[in-house]
Parts: sequence; structure tokens; C-alpha cells
Amino acid sequence: MEPKQELRRRVWEEIRQAGAGRFPGVEGRIPNFVGAEAAAARAASLPEWRRATTVKANPDSPQWPARTRAVEDGKVLYMAVPRLRDERPFWQLDPDRLEVAPRRACSIKGAAIHGRPVSLEEMASIDLVLCGSVAVDRTGARLGKGGGYSDLEFALAAEFGKIGPATVTLTTVHPVQLIASGQIPLEDHDSPVDVIVTPDRVWRTESVHPRPPGIFWERLDRARVDQIPALRR
Repeated sequence: MEPKQELRRRVWEEIRQAGAGRFPGVEGRIPNFVGAEAAAARAASLPEWRRATTVKANPDSPQWPARTRAVEDGKVLYMAVPRLRDERPFWQLDPDRLEVAPRRACSIKGAAIHGRPVSLEEMASIDLVLCGSVAVDRTGARLGKGGGYSDLEFALAAEFGKIGPATVTLTTVHPVQLIASGQIPLEDHDSPVDVIVTPDRVWRTESVHPRPPGIFWERLDRARVDQIPALRR
């Protein structure tokens, strides 16, 4: 099985070779891809999306159109403060309270200005998790950019009872990012996805991979705990 970082490099290069990347680039990040708006529109047509009233989303560029669509559709959106560095580690974007256009509010800068900082206790239960991926397969195995924050956000929300069995996890990706099954090495703290959406197709994974039930404290080093107030508390 290919090591995670080598797999990331391979997928980033394949996106570049396909001409599917766009600003701010692909390498070292959740890659922004051509067709992100179409993928967001397709996601918004799904029954899982229509049922959701609360969405937790990653802050990366390729999911900006989907975050915008969530707020336009009247959903309460939660975005993590970068690196979970604040005592209130999420920004809440409530469409009933916003005084700017959803697209402006749903950028990273916009969320910091127009979002309301909330603690995990203050968050509502999450109906749908929107996540970015470097690569994903049809069993639901997902590979992020390597920082570990997406899985940690998921684990924290699960630990506080905000994510449960009924929560749907959805990722939007370019077709190049959908790879053959069995290539992504998974650990027990990795959170799988239930739905994969590309600009022109949808896959429901019926994932065989268990979700992390909360935080695996033995996997966290002291430095990471000290950097994140919610973990220290």
C-alpha cells in the first residue's frame, strides 16, 4: 500500500496534469478544482442535503461554493477556526443573522468577520459534515492534506455529542481524486465519508470503515493538546 504522502503527491500531480487545478493551487492543500461549483450544485440536489439544517464544513477553497449554497439554502453553517486555536473553536454562520451576502460570509476571512464564535457546547447537533479531500475511494476511505485537523474536528464534535450515527459525511472532489479502492491506508482515528460528489456524478459509499467515536487521547502528543484550548479543557 502506498504511503499517504506519496499518494498525496501522486494525486496532486495527476490533477495538475489533467489541467483540473485552479487558484490557489493543488500541492500541499485540499486542491481547488475546476467544476467545484457544479459539484456543489449537485450536492445541494441530494435528499441528504435537503434534510440537513446544520452543516459543519472545512474552510478550504474547493468547498467554498458548497458552503455558500448551504447558507443560501437556509442552513446553519459551522466552520472551524484555523487550527482550532481559540477557546470558541468554531464560527457559526446563521443565515437569519447575516448582514452580508452568503458567498462573502463563507470565505475564511468572511467567516472570521461575520461568524459568531461558539464553543462545542453551544453548537447544535450536526446533520451533515462537508469535508474536503485530496483523494477518496468508493468504500468511503478519505485522504486529507496531512494536518490532521479535519479528523480532530470530527472527533471533538463526536466527543461532545454533536456528531452521531445519523450525521452524513459528504465530500466534493474532481473525478481525478476518486481512486481505486484499497490504496488509502486508514487508521482508527480517520473519519470515512458516506457520499462522494463530483461535478457530474454521485456515489453513496455504504462505508465499511467505522467512524471514530471520539478522541483517541493516546494518539495525541502533549504539544498538540497544549495548542488547542478545547483539548486542554
